Amino acid sequence: MKHTILYAISACAMLTACGGQKQPDNNWALTGFERVSETPVLSPDTTVRFLCPMRGDSVAWMESDVFNPAATVQGDSIVVLFRSEDNSATGIGSRTSRVGRAVSTDGVNFTYSAEPVVFPADDSQREYEWPGGCEDPRVAVTPDGTYVMFYTQWNRQVPRLAIATSTDLVNWEKHGPAFAKAYDGRFRNEFSKSASIVTRLDGDRLVIAPVNGKYYMYWGEKFVNVATSDNLVDWTPMVDENGDLLHVMDPRDNYFDSELTECGPPALLTDDGIVLLYNAKNAGGDNRDERYTANTYCGGQALFDAAEPERLITRLDEPFFIPEADYEKSGQYPAGTVFIEGLVYYKGAWYLYYGCADSRVGVAVKKS
Repeated sequence: MKHTILYAISACAMLTACGGQKQPDNNWALTGFERVSETPVLSPDTTVRFLCPMRGDSVAWMESDVFNPAATVQGDSIVVLFRSEDNSATGIGSRTSRVGRAVSTDGVNFTYSAEPVVFPADDSQREYEWPGGCEDPRVAVTPDGTYVMFYTQWNRQVPRLAIATSTDLVNWEKHGPAFAKAYDGRFRNEFSKSASIVTRLDGDRLVIAPVNGKYYMYWGEKFVNVATSDNLVDWTPMVDENGDLLHVMDPRDNYFDSELTECGPPALLTDDGIVLLYNAKNAGGDNRDERYTANTYCGGQALFDAAEPERLITRLDEPFFIPEADYEKSGQYPAGTVFIEGLVYYKGAWYLYYGCADSRVGVAVKKS
């Protein structure tokens, strides 16, 4: 049985924290997704191994958990790039993560590649990626076919948002931390992760779209910031009048996003503005939204001004996507997690790929 994950949006969503003025209705939001599989579409595999260049040994790189997927369309197929963890330790963030690849012609049944495509190696990024690895990819494509991956480099000291590019989704060139050059390297060693680059639907393809002559991405976990680029590799975060990172969206007390507002899949440039799908964590204390489980991750959406991408217009006051299936409320994160990272338009429908409790990958579909 299909499980509907669209929930009614209350009338109070017309009034937001952006000054309390009446905002547009919620027709701008991308809602109406349904789960199309009773089970996860990607799961761990203890039999798949590869020779880890850092350990110098064969490693079961998908042994423990497979989650937090990026997605894109290549030819007639959907390609999902997912985070996988080996069994080298116990606890969230303690194992080594690598980015794997899986391909499907129906969006549900996938064939894995035998080896990861982005992983720690004895290369220029070793100091940033070892021993924690390469985590939580997002991916988008330029109109000419260059794929851009945004992922987290984790050396178990500082998480850094990093960039890699490819023309075939198999061989990737690592470019290092996204903010390495901005402001003379001021943010190079600061906490950064979770980027949602602005895209648009061009016919039946989602492609990276410049705004005001620059590329824009939303990024961040505790709050949302905006960064710009001329070349898709070197990014400059926006700062406020004090030189601090500009907060364009923050958590809200007593809402489902009371703890975190973490960017999800690539943002969408539409006639209404820029739609940002994000991962919202409910707080565990008195400021949490009591309608939802404490510490749970749900999917939210926000609308930004296309002419001024840093200006928040409105956002949903209730999640459009919540943990519901058993496999979304078990595993590494039993409080419940649907962590959205991959969104594609494929054969006339929207496919949303998400991590399930930091352990599996699920999919939901919105038909046009």
